[in-house]
Amino acid sequence: MKLTYPAVFEPLGDRPGYVVTVPDLPGCVTEGDSLADAILMAQDAASGWVLDELEDGKPAPRASDLSVLHTEETQFISLLVLDMDTYAEKYGAKAVRKNLTIPAWLNTFAEKQRVNFSQLLTETLTSLYQQQYQ
Repeated sequence: MKLTYPAVFEPLGDRPGYVVTVPDLPGCVTEGDSLADAILMAQDAASGWVLDELEDGKPAPRASDLSVLHTEETQFISLLVLDMDTYAEKYGAKAVRKNLTIPAWLNTFAEKQRVNFSQLLTETLTSLYQQQYQ
């Protein structure tokens, strides 16, 4: 799903860069050292905000009509395009179903031990991930 939201950009003033707010996503504020960085940071912040809503079972907020938004003299509005499918694939907490194949004897052993395959695989992969990236 692709979503588009207006964002308000304001120069930082005392240093290079921009503060970005997304009026339709309360509390969604970020900044970047350049316009390109500010756009990327705003897309990431907005995508995270929307993903939290979606994972809580809520709908994505509707985007405001540009004609109702007002800016100060130093501000400007630009549209952010959010690719929620790609973002959710990378950062989503939603569980994904995986099939696996193991030898029958190992399956029998694991079932007798009451092994939760999903939990074991998740814990093992989480440990490997943490070893590599932390």
